[in-house]
Amino acid sequence: MQGVSFAGNRTVKMIAVDDPRPGRGEVVLAMRASGMCGSDLHYYRSASGSGGPVASEKDAGPVIAGHEPCGDVIAVGEGVAVGDARIGMRAMVHHYWGCSSCDHCRSGWAQMCTEVQPHIYGVNRHGGHAPYLKVPARTLVHLPDELSYAAGAAISCGTGTAFFALKRMGLAGRETIAVFGQGPVGLAATQLAVAQGARVIALDISPERLAHADRLGAWRTLNSADVDPVAAIREITGGGVEMAMDTSGVTAVRGQAVKSVKAWGTVGLVGAGGDLRIAIADVMRKQVTIMSSWTFPNTGQSECARFVSDRGIDVEAVFTNRWKLDEADQAYKLFDQQKTGKGVFLL
Repeated sequence: MQGVSFAGNRTVKMIAVDDPRPGRGEVVLAMRASGMCGSDLHYYRSASGSGGPVASEKDAGPVIAGHEPCGDVIAVGEGVAVGDARIGMRAMVHHYWGCSSCDHCRSGWAQMCTEVQPHIYGVNRHGGHAPYLKVPARTLVHLPDELSYAAGAAISCGTGTAFFALKRMGLAGRETIAVFGQGPVGLAATQLAVAQGARVIALDISPERLAHADRLGAWRTLNSADVDPVAAIREITGGGVEMAMDTSGVTAVRGQAVKSVKAWGTVGLVGAGGDLRIAIADVMRKQVTIMSSWTFPNTGQSECARFVSDRGIDVEAVFTNRWKLDEADQAYKLFDQQKTGKGVFLL
């Protein structure tokens, strides 16, 4: 089969690998949807692309991208428990796999494994931008029948990350929350917070992304290139928001998120990259809580899927572009401009 790999310096290439066969404890999925995540851009833009990590235990080489896989189980290896997988199962993938026995792995947080370097599908193991994907059966997360494969791909990282961050922050639906950055995770946070009853102030420097946030129900949208976001938020709210989330990963923007909350406010740091530089007075004298949130456990992925299914949330609304694998070069060139919503490859 052929899959999409990041070749370095904002280029992609199709690489050929053998069709996967499941080993003991493994399954093979036929991919139906594979999402494009903002964190893909780190590898897309890098000089080395995805050529450095190990593709398997036996050989090194380019890695197929895509860490938001969703599809159907078509092959099951020996030793797979009936409860973990079956032929025809509609499934998302929790895209991390560790030692499976440390406390973090056993609680669903394989990305925090303390015993081995975790496998990350689409980063250091072949991912979902291909017709088929082989993963351990225990990484599968059931996709409810009510949800599309594209929705499952979104939940597999971007939407799931936003959902779990809002949960960690303790969003109860009566707050006003400022979401800094309206990329895939920020748009998902806007959509989910609105669904929970919160008033959302969406911020970005892209008019296109702000318009998308407005369509998803944002209470207010602010272009940070045109206004002082902290001053504007304080004016709109009469002093500041109860909650702020940074999904941008930009150092200066994180500082703005901290300054935008009022006394007893909560700030959630979700975007990867950059630093946090704050004056202690900005947080101590307002009793501000600052927390980070990194993706989610496999149970959190399942919880997110059930949440959006039970409430009929149109998760596919975060997508602005749908692609075929042979359009990957065009897809990532557009995504790299950071003016669109989320993209997805449909197979």
